Amino acid sequence: MRPIGRLAMLLIFCCAAIPLQAASSDEAPSEQQAIEALEMKADQAKPRDQCFLYAEIVHRMTDLSLRQYASGNFAKASALLRQIQQTSHKIHLSLSQDDKRLKHAEILLSNTTFRLTELLRSSDYQDRPLIKQTISDVNQAQNATLMQVFQK
Repeated sequence: MRPIGRLAMLLIFCCAAIPLQAASSDEAPSEQQAIEALEMKADQAKPRDQCFLYAEIVHRMTDLSLRQYASGNFAKASALLRQIQQTSHKIHLSLSQDDKRLKHAEILLSNTTFRLTELLRSSDYQDRPLIKQTISDVNQAQNATLMQVFQK
């Protein structure tokens, strides 16, 4: 049983590391544009669609921030973490009784929290307060979303 556990951990690590290595500096502007387009779509969407769209934005920003940290661009990564905090607050404001894809939003936020926690473990000491605050904000959004799921 132990070799299977080690193999599973190795597989998880490899799957998480591949996107970080595969990203090039040319992909970052197009990904940033895609995030901005998704933000515009979320701001104009119906209230029942906004929660999921904001969760998708937070998820994509986290992926881009991880890639920025991996490439050594700490200023852009920190700016993205601040944007994640702002967008996670929008999730709180966009929760309503008839949300569409609420459970999917909660799953995205859970995955995002996990990724941010991994970033916290590998980050420099000076970046940790910002990352911890971002994790806290995303956790609060996830908890609010989860509570809304169980109220249905």
